[in-house]
Amino acid sequence: MIRNKKLTIMVSSTVYGNEELLERIYTLLTEFGYEVWMSHKGTMPVLSHRSAYENCITGVEKCDLFLGFITPRYGSKINDTGISITHLELKTAISLNKARWLLGHAHVVIAKSLLDDLGYEGEIGRENLSLEKNHVLDDLRVINMYEEAILSQKPSEDRQGDWVQKFSSDDDASLFAMAQFSRYQEVESFVKENLQNSTIISTLVRKRDQYEPR
Repeated sequence: MIRNKKLTIMVSSTVYGNEELLERIYTLLTEFGYEVWMSHKGTMPVLSHRSAYENCITGVEKCDLFLGFITPRYGSKINDTGISITHLELKTAISLNKARWLLGHAHVVIAKSLLDDLGYEGEIGRENLSLEKNHVLDDLRVINMYEEAILSQKPSEDRQGDWVQKFSSDDDASLFAMAQFSRYQEVESFVKENLQNSTIISTLVRKRDQYEPR
């Protein structure tokens, strides 16, 4: 496959309180040669007849790479579901097995560990808990996001793509981005290889379905 365009990387994150971090990440990634789709910077492809949610999900589907931040803020919710757009972006990236790099804020990781130790393990274990107004987490579903990202519901031997980098500061997150994305040609080769493998698997599945007795 010959590429005539830059690799596109979608950055998924809540914005409030993370503006400086997002500015730094955008600057780094553009300097490395990527086309960066980020709602905070207004660079997401947007069609006016679609909702914000629909534009964001289409972005996840069409981007080459997905960089997601799980922060202590859950983000803007879709009215009819109560689920945040950021959460649905993550779900979509996982379901599509998108080439993805994820970071989880230390407050989220620590909160999960503490609740697990207290016996409130998993989404079901926390369903009756509620949060008082605080300055750490604004919604327990940020822990759900983290658990989905590390594929906690799968047996450990079946977890592929479960790396979530813990970060405590903007410097931590910037260092991770530099380490992962500075070698543009290596990332491009990785994307091409993944695309080829996905095409082969899809072809085999179609052939299997074609010849299986019904």
